[in-house]
Amino acid sequence: MDETNRLAEPFEENRTHLRGVAYRMLGSLTEAEDAVQEAWIRLNRADTTDVQNLRGWLTTVVARVCLDMLRSRKSRREEPIGEHIPEPVARSGVGANPEHEAMLADSVGLALLVVLETLSPAERLAFVLHDMFAVPFEDIAPLVNKSADATRQLASRARRRVRGAPSLPVPEVTRQREVVDAFLAALRGGDFEGLLAVLDPDVVVRADAVAAAGGAGAREVRGAEVWARQAVGYSRGARFAQPALINGEVGIVLAPKGRLFRALTMTIANGKIASIEVIGEPQRLDALELGVLTD
Repeated sequence: MDETNRLAEPFEENRTHLRGVAYRMLGSLTEAEDAVQEAWIRLNRADTTDVQNLRGWLTTVVARVCLDMLRSRKSRREEPIGEHIPEPVARSGVGANPEHEAMLADSVGLALLVVLETLSPAERLAFVLHDMFAVPFEDIAPLVNKSADATRQLASRARRRVRGAPSLPVPEVTRQREVVDAFLAALRGGDFEGLLAVLDPDVVVRADAVAAAGGAGAREVRGAEVWARQAVGYSRGARFAQPALINGEVGIVLAPKGRLFRALTMTIANGKIASIEVIGEPQRLDALELGVLTD
């Protein structure tokens, strides 16, 4: 009991850090908490007498646990969410509330979490530990059973995937981003007039079969006023939306708990959104090339 008490204080001092590592590795607060708890169990079982850097040791343990969890997942995506988008629920921690995971996902970046889901477990670990937590490649290499140089290549490959490859000149990407940001602000605020300001009067909105069945409405809607009247009711779900690069152009990913649920690709002309395609079919979502937009 004395040994457990001795370890408890430094572990609690590092809990927030460990949760942050695990959350970025797993994209789920529930699973992140499980990984942190497993690290606590392993800490109690290990002889840490000669450990000079407990924070680094715990980071390595959590990373290894997360890597095992990623590799054991039968599917990259959770079960289909269906018509109703649930509130994220954090199950642990004193005073945990339904908003906690949504806030955490937003602070990390929903688009980043979505893109991280497209990486292999080893790529994700190398990128998260090195690029987000400054862990040296020499310390990461044993976790993925590779040399430091090979681990550096994993992180480099992941970095290119995360950044994406814009198919348009930077000024055009910037202009598209401005339009999409204005669209999202209006959608989140249920602002009918704001939506009309960024939509072409003859906008065409199309949804695939899954998106239409899951709440997007008709397979095709024409006209800004018609669609905007429907869209103002989507403001609650829009909190899970964030701009992202989709196939090289600016679009929107909808990602409750950081898991890709819908993608919206857009045609933007003369500062207005001329068409929107709502994608919900899993195989089509898997085929998208996604990247994070930098501010």
